[in-house]
Amino acid sequence: MRRDFLKLCGLAGLGVAAPITFPRVVRAEEKQLTAYEGPYYVVFNASGGWDTTYLMDPKGINEINRLYKEGDILTHGAHKYAPTAKRMKEGSGMSNEDFYKEFGSELLVLNGLDYSVNNHSPGARYMATGHLDSLAYPTFAALIAAARGPHCPLAYLTFGNYSNTGNLVAMSRIPYLPSLQRVANADGIEGNAKKPYHDDFVMDRIERTLKEHTDARISKDLLPRVERAESMLYAAQLNSKALERVTPYIPASIPKERLSQQAEIALASFKAGVCVSANLTIGQFDSHANNDPDQMKLIPEFLAGIAYLMRRAEELKIREKLVVVIQSEMGRTPTYNKGNGKDHWSIGSIMFMGPGIKGNRVLGATDEKQFAVPMNPATLALEKEKEKGIRVRPEHIHIALREYAGIATHAMSKQYPLVVPEKDRLKGLWG
Repeated sequence: MRRDFLKLCGLAGLGVAAPITFPRVVRAEEKQLTAYEGPYYVVFNASGGWDTTYLMDPKGINEINRLYKEGDILTHGAHKYAPTAKRMKEGSGMSNEDFYKEFGSELLVLNGLDYSVNNHSPGARYMATGHLDSLAYPTFAALIAAARGPHCPLAYLTFGNYSNTGNLVAMSRIPYLPSLQRVANADGIEGNAKKPYHDDFVMDRIERTLKEHTDARISKDLLPRVERAESMLYAAQLNSKALERVTPYIPASIPKERLSQQAEIALASFKAGVCVSANLTIGQFDSHANNDPDQMKLIPEFLAGIAYLMRRAEELKIREKLVVVIQSEMGRTPTYNKGNGKDHWSIGSIMFMGPGIKGNRVLGATDEKQFAVPMNPATLALEKEKEKGIRVRPEHIHIALREYAGIATHAMSKQYPLVVPEKDRLKGLWG
């Protein structure tokens, strides 16, 4: 039975690993039986490079876009955004108008983010980790999972994009809801809890025997490799029991949309207390040809996925514990190419929602040519003179995220430091 569980976790597309280290086996037992209760972190990735002028940083001048003019730009509270409702196909997603109406009051937008590069791989790595020049750094989602819930069976879920863990925590990939059903009910035939491999009394006997065997081994001096093997075996047993808590939160019907499916897997795992963070993503934003129709198809789909997650979290009564980061690895150029597309641009935007994050705010800006405007890090006000202020880069954001999450001084954060002088750090970003 346990062998089948571990084999299942090793299938292509699935990755469920026991915690990285357990100095003593008994410590695994103490931790594994405790459900993680939040906060929960979700990073949405618009992979390929979104056109921010069609979302949160609208430009109606200099022919930067072809779908609206300056006078068409809409506002909701502090937010300005491009009108998209009339450009969407019916049922294709969520318009900017509806998105800002529903979430504008809790949404923090930062424009004029300097990605520093305009290539996909380094850009995705930089945005995910806050460090451009190293392949070793973990994503923020992995770092917070390792710091807050390394004992969780699915501490760090990822559905694509840059997902490095820095060897701090196991990476879990569960691409489909039926796969989650199987993992959650590894003791059932094909994941069916009503068809267990063994009767309850047999399961109880197996677990008691394994516990007795483990307790007996704890009292002996073991070689590190043997002790680790014992720990991993026992952790697999405990993980299996913990994962059963996911079952009640797996929906009976599977949503059709890509992000909605990912959201259901993440939310069920959050609610069950077996997950800390999730990296959600959809691609195809790289609109080198036909930028406008591509972006008008993908941005509404992307926003609809965010809305789906927030609404379902409300139904599951965990929305107040949900921290959401919404990003892409680059923007699109302010000019069109010969194929009616837009190429890579190293200036973009990022958005946030969550407890303690003051919404209805827009920080930073780009000018009439879509270049970043410097910001005063102490006041977060724009600087009129280019030689003053700072250019906000991913490391500024990640330092702020680490501080927000309470892990800035954690040993794991110190293992992967981000260097920004104190005077250049963003003060009061979260309000």
